Amino acid sequence: MGKPDKEKWNARPAASAAIRYGLAMVSVAAAAGLTRLFLYFHLPLAFNAFALTAIAVTFWYGGTKPGILAAVLSALVRSYIFDPEINSISHVLYDLVFLVFALLMTAVTRARDDLEVRVAERTAELTRANEDLKLEIAERNRAEDALRQAQGDLARISRVTTMGELTASLAHEVNQPIAAAVTDASTCLRWLTRAEPDLAEAREAASRVVRDAARATEIIGRIRSLFKKGVSQRELLDVNEIIRGMVDLLRSEATRYSILMRTELSEELPQIMGDRVQLQQVLMNLMINGIEAMKDVDRTRELAVKSQTVEDEQLMVSVSDTGVGLPPQQADQIFNPFFTTKDDGTGMGLRISRSIVESHGGRLWAADNAPRGATFHLTLPSKADIHE
Repeated sequence: MGKPDKEKWNARPAASAAIRYGLAMVSVAAAAGLTRLFLYFHLPLAFNAFALTAIAVTFWYGGTKPGILAAVLSALVRSYIFDPEINSISHVLYDLVFLVFALLMTAVTRARDDLEVRVAERTAELTRANEDLKLEIAERNRAEDALRQAQGDLARISRVTTMGELTASLAHEVNQPIAAAVTDASTCLRWLTRAEPDLAEAREAASRVVRDAARATEIIGRIRSLFKKGVSQRELLDVNEIIRGMVDLLRSEATRYSILMRTELSEELPQIMGDRVQLQQVLMNLMINGIEAMKDVDRTRELAVKSQTVEDEQLMVSVSDTGVGLPPQQADQIFNPFFTTKDDGTGMGLRISRSIVESHGGRLWAADNAPRGATFHLTLPSKADIHE
């Protein structure tokens, strides 16, 4: 939108020249007619009052030049129709009144036109600024969408990398119920192929097959959910249930390194609104870090997961280990991107975990665990604290 043209505004483009100059003639004629009407009824009202009104109306709606024309016409009408016999000095004084009034109205209309130009210029500036702001907001939204997608892809890569480290343990975890199912199936067949089949024992063995198969399916489903790529889905969650699921999933990995897993879960824990898969990833990452911190230490190895309600109705989960502890002089860097103390680590696990927790309105931090090891704390707002 271009800059408003001041001359166009002064020219009053909304009305044609004929209409504007016609307004001068019509207004003066109306003033003369009203004066005649008042004189007919012997009312003491001079032509000058109506003429000044006509001049003001013409200046305001017609512009400067039509206003001047109205002033000239008013002087002529007064001189030759209403006061033709007064002396020349009086004529000059009356004409001077019209001239002064015309000059005042000229100043008023020019001030009005200047104000309209400034308003138009300011409106144009605001319009341009609004368009620029819309473009900036659209660009920022596109950048945020791209960032969210990149973060989601990076989080999924982190999950895949972490799960790759657990391949052997998970294979053992799935193999246990499958092996038990095979054993129970063989037992069932043996009871059925006896000379006198024992249906009760066979039925019990078949039931164990079903339970073991269901357990294997559950483990595989839990693993698949961690690999799944999709948009974040928030729902009401029981954090204790997520903790128990992660404990079951990682129990074989802990057993592999003679690590005792212990839970202290508050029974009065409020529900939260969150993404199940993302919070599973956070807990899995913290627990695996604890396991890896203890697998080479020569002392009691214990991984403790605790849930409780803290101030302001916040829910807090703590993962503690008795491992090597936080890196000396570098404890404040463990959440930085690409910082790692592992030979084959990506340095993104804790960074992604903190981003996930913060996107849920919570906090994630670490502290030394007396007398040895480290503790990771995360807080999340309860359902009652969420106002979306």
